[in-house]
Amino acid sequence: MSKSGFRKRHLLLPVYIIMVLVIFILPFFSIEGYSIIYHTTSQLGAQMTPNAWIMNIVFLFLGIACIIESWLYLKKYWFQKILLTIFGLSLIFTAIFKHAPFHMDLLYNLREDQLHSFFASMVGFSFTIFAFSAAFIELKPARRLLAVLVAVIAVFFSILIFNTPYAGIWQRLMFIISFGWLIIFLKGAAVNFKK
Repeated sequence: MSKSGFRKRHLLLPVYIIMVLVIFILPFFSIEGYSIIYHTTSQLGAQMTPNAWIMNIVFLFLGIACIIESWLYLKKYWFQKILLTIFGLSLIFTAIFKHAPFHMDLLYNLREDQLHSFFASMVGFSFTIFAFSAAFIELKPARRLLAVLVAVIAVFFSILIFNTPYAGIWQRLMFIISFGWLIIFLKGAAVNFKK
């Protein structure tokens, strides 16, 4: 495949579609008591959780797709490229280091859970800074506003995740909106940032 042929392909879109399917379907094939409303996607990929590998593979491929597309399409925008690379690497490490088990009475690897939490925080932090910074390189005012809005939504939903019992719903909405915007942004970058 030629370099230009490869560039026409957007890896993130098919992974995004798979992610949306997995975060809503996998709960029915996970541990008993798991709720889409109350529980996070990290808990779908948790230690000693049935079919956790599926969620972790999705995290892994999301991270890889973000890294590849950032280097293909962001060109001279090194700050944004580095932020999106950190975001992608952090997603990969959330797949490698798994959340504590759904049932906390089970014996589990505490260090692995701590590393998962660290990288999950890095996912949120790097994405939010990236979205804000994207507003400075977007060419159209509407797209600048959208980037800022997505960053604000990411912060707002993160607060809701940690301060309400409906973490599952808020996180899923945040993922759908954030990755959906990222696809739109990168498609625009592929056209606007060619040089």
